Amino acid sequence: MSLHKRFEAAFMPNYGVPPVALARGEGSRVWDVDGKEYLDLIGGIAVSSLGHGHPALVEAVSRQVATLAHTSNLFLHEPEVLLAERLLGLLKAPARVFLANSGTEANECAYKLALKYGKSEGRSYFVAAENGFHGRTMGALSLTGKKAIRDQFGPFPIDVRFVPYGDADALKNAVTGDCIAVFLEPTQGEAGVVPPPDGYFQAAREVCDSTGALLVADEIQSAIGRTGHWFAHQADGVTPDILTLAKGLGGGLPIGACVGFGDAGTLFDKGDHGSTFGGNPISCAAALAVLDNVDLEHVRSVADLLRGGLESIGHPLLKGVRGRGLWLATVLSEPVSAQVQSAAADAGFLVNALQPDAVRLAPPLVVTPEQVSAFVDAFPAILTEAGRG
Repeated sequence: MSLHKRFEAAFMPNYGVPPVALARGEGSRVWDVDGKEYLDLIGGIAVSSLGHGHPALVEAVSRQVATLAHTSNLFLHEPEVLLAERLLGLLKAPARVFLANSGTEANECAYKLALKYGKSEGRSYFVAAENGFHGRTMGALSLTGKKAIRDQFGPFPIDVRFVPYGDADALKNAVTGDCIAVFLEPTQGEAGVVPPPDGYFQAAREVCDSTGALLVADEIQSAIGRTGHWFAHQADGVTPDILTLAKGLGGGLPIGACVGFGDAGTLFDKGDHGSTFGGNPISCAAALAVLDNVDLEHVRSVADLLRGGLESIGHPLLKGVRGRGLWLATVLSEPVSAQVQSAAADAGFLVNALQPDAVRLAPPLVVTPEQVSAFVDAFPAILTEAGRG
């Protein structure tokens, strides 16, 4: 029985059956179970910051698992303290950290943190963006503005008012003195790598300051160098009250973080929140290796090459390119992203059909100029093949 058939027989059907079964990886390349090689331009959905099999990641994880693999939150260990200190150093602002296992859990922590603040202040509702994505557990799903994945699981325990992403006036009208917090992505990831207009995050900061609402920046996808900055909000010159991280932080190991700035960092009392596996020594060791080895100058240089190459392509199916750094979407003139994904895989490139008219590119941050150029050179033929389908 093939691996695909075994997967179908063993797992719940929520993912369908993925078309490619991977066996191993090296750098930005992966091989499937039949030995076919691909250039990985998905990076585990913006997770594999250092690519596959990076020596620093392998060494850090191997050393840690042989030393101390798990402690629970009943004991502390140095890797978690080093990681929290390192994040605070990169953020350059007074803050406190909670370590979790995933982006959804980081957002659950942010939700609870904000809710505690709101109850203490007599506030009653949240504001989030239409088409925003913050996770699939019930608190995070409450804040997620995608009806297709949200509506069938309601009603939800909190009042969340959704506004069009990027519309500063709509945001200003929605946020009053009764608003607990505003949850926003600096660029909407699952909606199709959709950046806001210039000044939008500054406007969000101003309206939160004027009303006393907390500003929560969901940087699950956008942080850890993905946009060419350690954190996307830094490029906007805005400091949120709460920041959530995951994906690229662990380089493939499961980890998430919720950071509370200023007073938001000390809202929790002992026992208010916890995680058995959060701050796991192995994941913390992996995250430290990632932070030691991400090269922002390389990310910016290769991102410019990728974007410039794609924008130079004159093809009727390619409408444009949007996003920041090595987190881009090729925008299509027709809803054929699934066909583009399939044609790309046939040509040896893994991309993500994110929306019907948008294909996501989030390669490892170690992708080389030569690999980027190879994809740009191949993309017109991939588009042509997709158009035939």
